[in-house]
Amino acid sequence: MISSIVPLFIAYATSLPSSSMDSHMLNDSLQFSKHSCICIITLKTPKPHISCLSIHNTLLYAASINEINVFDLSNYTHIDKFAANDPSSGFIKSIAFHNNKVFTAHQDCKIRVWQISPCKEHHLLCTLPTVKDRFRHFLLPRNYVNVRRHKKRLWIEHWDTVSGLAVHGMLIYSVSWDKSFKIWNVENNRCLESVLAHQDAVNTVVVSDNGTVYTGSADGLIRVWKKVGKERKHSLVYTLEKHKSTINALALNGDGSVLFSGGCDRSIMVWERKEVDENEHQMVFAEALWGHAGAILCLMTGEHWLVSGSSDRTVRIWQKGKMEGYSCMVVLEGHERPVKSLVAVAGGGAYNNGGSSLSICSGSLDGEIKVWKVSAET
Repeated sequence: MISSIVPLFIAYATSLPSSSMDSHMLNDSLQFSKHSCICIITLKTPKPHISCLSIHNTLLYAASINEINVFDLSNYTHIDKFAANDPSSGFIKSIAFHNNKVFTAHQDCKIRVWQISPCKEHHLLCTLPTVKDRFRHFLLPRNYVNVRRHKKRLWIEHWDTVSGLAVHGMLIYSVSWDKSFKIWNVENNRCLESVLAHQDAVNTVVVSDNGTVYTGSADGLIRVWKKVGKERKHSLVYTLEKHKSTINALALNGDGSVLFSGGCDRSIMVWERKEVDENEHQMVFAEALWGHAGAILCLMTGEHWLVSGSSDRTVRIWQKGKMEGYSCMVVLEGHERPVKSLVAVAGGGAYNNGGSSLSICSGSLDGEIKVWKVSAET
């Protein structure tokens, strides 16, 4: 069911200061000096609790509890709904895509793979690990690992909630509350590698264009992984420590030179790639962004801007200054419960008439998806 198109408000934002840092001159692609911000439409799903949003081509995918609703962004109509047949699959935590396949991460420790048909319907192909992959491993004792006292599982299996997914090339990366991340081949669906990554639940993962993997955990750490050695397995190369509690969200800018992290300590940390040795670069702390009154639950980034969603029920848009660091340029209000997920609409969506504007979809535990149009005068 979709609500009528009712603008919630129009607001002009003032710049809110954050921690500052030295920065070279940048030409922002979208200048938020003056804004008009409007909620152009609110989408509702049959079930409440939007846990994650994702966009594939012109389709918006919204996970609510154990089902996914699909909306066509060209006209904001509901076109499909699909869910696992197993009622115990639990909440859907993440959605990722590769060509015409959809990968969904579930509370029941599984990753499900769906096929998008030409008529934009979705059909279950398999779950990961597949039966074939399990059969390849189950006979050899060396393929089992201890997960709890007196309990073993195959190393290709997650044994707790799969909390995040990221696709890079022909690989899909999954992280879990079982403290690990795993790497899968998207063509044959085999698990290629499993890494015990943290001392506590892993909540989020991002992968840069060069294959560097960043994982964020409830242990308050961001760990950075790269393939090293002849076996080309992922190894820990360094750890980023600044947050004082659980890390919920990570985001990389387009060229992978800036990493953003958000946590339950209400802060957003900005990390920038610097040369620390000859031919060696590393992310180093640049600044902390403060303003949210609750935990940071989701992040989304563009060329010189950042969008954050929080348990304080607001969405904030931050922009990189020409001489200083990031400043909060606008606060979007209207959700009644925590904002759990954010995506940007390519081309501004159905109601973009050109010009300098940004369209953002925010999904909340209140069961609503709000589509915001942020216009700017350049």
